[in-house]
Amino acid sequence: MRTDTARTVKLAEYTPPAWIAETVRLEFDLAPTATRVLARIRFRKGTGGKLRLDGEALALKSAFVDGEDVRKRLEIDGEGLTLSGPLPDEFTWEAEVEIAPEGNTALEGLYLSNGMYCTQCEAEGFRKITYFPDRPDVMATYEVRIEAPKSLPVLLSNGEKIDEGALEGDRHFAEWRDPWPKPSYLFALVAGDLVSHDDQFVTESGREVELKIFVRPGDEDRCAYAMDALKRSMRWDERVYGREYDLSIFMIVAVDDFNMGAMENKGLNIFNSKYVLASPETATDRDYALIEGIIAHEYFHNWTGNRITCRDWFQLCLKEGLTVYRDQQFSADARSHAVQRIEDVAQLRARQFREDAGPLAHPVRPEEYIEINNFYTATVYEKGAEVIGMLRRLIGHDEYRKGVELYFNRHDGQACTIEDWLGAFQDSTGRDLSQFALWYSQAGTPKLTATSAWDAEAGEYSLTLRQDIPATPGQDVKMPMVIPVAYGLLGSEGQELVPPGLLVLDKTEETFTFRLPEEPVPSLLREFSAPVILERETSEAERVFLLANDTDAFNKWEAGRACARAALMEGADPAAYLDALAAAVTDDRQDPAFRALLLGFPSDEEMAAATHAAGKPVDPDAIHAAGEALREAAAERLEAPLRDLYAAMEVTEAYSPDAEQAGRRALRAAALRLLVRRPGGADLARAAAASGPLSEQLPALTALAHSGAEGADAAMEAFRAAWAHDPLVTDKWLMIHAMSPQPDALDKVKAIAGSDDFPWRNPNRFRSLIGAFAAGNPVRFHDASGAGYRFFADWVLKMDGVNPQTAARTAGAFETWRRYDVKRQGLVAAELDRILAAPRLSKDLGEIVGRIRKA
Repeated sequence: MRTDTARTVKLAEYTPPAWIAETVRLEFDLAPTATRVLARIRFRKGTGGKLRLDGEALALKSAFVDGEDVRKRLEIDGEGLTLSGPLPDEFTWEAEVEIAPEGNTALEGLYLSNGMYCTQCEAEGFRKITYFPDRPDVMATYEVRIEAPKSLPVLLSNGEKIDEGALEGDRHFAEWRDPWPKPSYLFALVAGDLVSHDDQFVTESGREVELKIFVRPGDEDRCAYAMDALKRSMRWDERVYGREYDLSIFMIVAVDDFNMGAMENKGLNIFNSKYVLASPETATDRDYALIEGIIAHEYFHNWTGNRITCRDWFQLCLKEGLTVYRDQQFSADARSHAVQRIEDVAQLRARQFREDAGPLAHPVRPEEYIEINNFYTATVYEKGAEVIGMLRRLIGHDEYRKGVELYFNRHDGQACTIEDWLGAFQDSTGRDLSQFALWYSQAGTPKLTATSAWDAEAGEYSLTLRQDIPATPGQDVKMPMVIPVAYGLLGSEGQELVPPGLLVLDKTEETFTFRLPEEPVPSLLREFSAPVILERETSEAERVFLLANDTDAFNKWEAGRACARAALMEGADPAAYLDALAAAVTDDRQDPAFRALLLGFPSDEEMAAATHAAGKPVDPDAIHAAGEALREAAAERLEAPLRDLYAAMEVTEAYSPDAEQAGRRALRAAALRLLVRRPGGADLARAAAASGPLSEQLPALTALAHSGAEGADAAMEAFRAAWAHDPLVTDKWLMIHAMSPQPDALDKVKAIAGSDDFPWRNPNRFRSLIGAFAAGNPVRFHDASGAGYRFFADWVLKMDGVNPQTAARTAGAFETWRRYDVKRQGLVAAELDRILAAPRLSKDLGEIVGRIRKA
């Protein structure tokens, strides 16, 4: 669908549902090309009027209202049907439709994934299963009957199983009932040849919950960590949020073809298999951490998303931002608060700050959309989580817990808005949160400018904070935000001159004063207390001092990044920084995982953003060359301590994904990334790439390939041959190729993509090669010839014809095109125009590319 004819949905035009579904019974007769779905829905009057039901790609076979055939009263179009004529205040709608799961390559609604039936209904996939008011504020209880051949022995849906049995013709059935009202986007069905990894959980009140993770036969030995993460998530939610699970069974299904990471369907979570399956041979420490966090995220949705859901899709951050914040809290408790915070902020800056600074900028609660699938964004998720964190910081832990408890008690079973969420905290604390609510309605990343003065005679230090919020598409004028600024003031010996505290800036500019015994070195925005860009003139000496002395781990890391950025942008001698870095990374009092982060230099993309923000021209080749020079300098100056660290961090115990071992391996890998540039370093990398757990092999293989070291191609080929049978491990091999800065990277990516055995229709494969190249390899994607742009646009168009969601989300790699020189802008513009001119462009891709082109 072309974007110039697509309808824009606006928050301001929300109206309550005309008819409300109270109970739903669905009967499925599964067949690849002709699945029959019979729906019996009990409606009651809402605002009243005509009955309008959403529906796409459905072949209607029958339609009745209270037993009366109403097909002659129906008006059917490409987006649903309308029933004309009067209706009683309550009635039963019954309709049978036929759908074709086998041909559903968009992976929305009911589809086939390698012989397994699976659903994905968020945001608007349920309308591809049956006619229904497919909106989140219509919540009903569901009963589901599934009939299928016995070759599909496992038949699952939401809730609890109430019946099962054999049927004639080598077929069988299962019936499920979900007693909790839910919107249609949480409906789920799975049917396939699956086996389960089983366990149980006893809630705080003593109820037994059956736990099952369903996978394909042969994968059951890779589920133990996911199950452990699930049980820890359940216990954590009871302890920290007072939320107990509410059914007798909780199920997870791992699916190979899936557009998202996972989906929180009530009682039946469906996961991309990459976030369930793990063993030391096939998963890295990062994979284990992601499994832990995503398992927790989807489970936490049981209350923040399922029991309390969104009134409309503009309120998406109400469930996603809140649940991201909760899974971040869980991961921090499970591992390291400092490391988790740094990783969360690094992701926020890489994805959300980029979004805020470009044509795709939008508020945490958008005001309009054409395709809701395009608003599952970093702004909704990551910035939405930051807003929750700021609220908790402003009101305090105890008040936050009371407000959340009031929210749960007041709104259980409801479809809510941001106003409902903030209202609970206003009522529990007595605070006026109307200005704080601007974080939900104003787009853009605020710039926080800090200036200071020291009056030695009076012993007075003054700190002036000023906020400026840039114009964003559709929002030229912004109001001042509430910005919590956590701070510390350090003395010359690194001591805290005053207890660390919190400044709250709620106007454009304000000056804060302190009585102190000496001029301090300020440590501002500790723990990254607000999602802003902090600008403050600092000297190299001050940055090095903070790297060495700051007691806040985040700002210690931030000082190191600032040193590296200064060296890269200004070409300054990095000697003092590298000496301080050597001292910091060899400080055994610090967590190895934190020290590994200190050794992670700014990426090309990060430097491109910083260069653009400084008003300087962005030259991807020059940025990459400067980064390589800094890494070479670091490898040379730190070689001796890096060799010592590499040896000291060796893990000789049996593999465990726990934080202690993972931290040691991370520091060892960070050292190897630099050592591979020194004599003998490639030998270390080749040895590590040849054996051991994947958490050691993969970083070594990446170091070899990305440095172009001798033997890299042979090591890559050996790895490919060893793991060609495992798609999830092969994805990692694809990503190494895609993100390699070597000059021949695009040629290699083209060769892989053009081979007959590249399964590009699978979203994981596509993202691992095509998406990773565009988003993770700036120097080759932005090649001055435009070859990277042409290659990427070709594949985005190809995917759009099969899976518009995946195509649209991947196309966001073009959003920064206005940063670059005129020639590159012209090359990108030509590709964007070519995409927009495609004859059968999807609504998903058309909206994203149209917004990017208008930048």
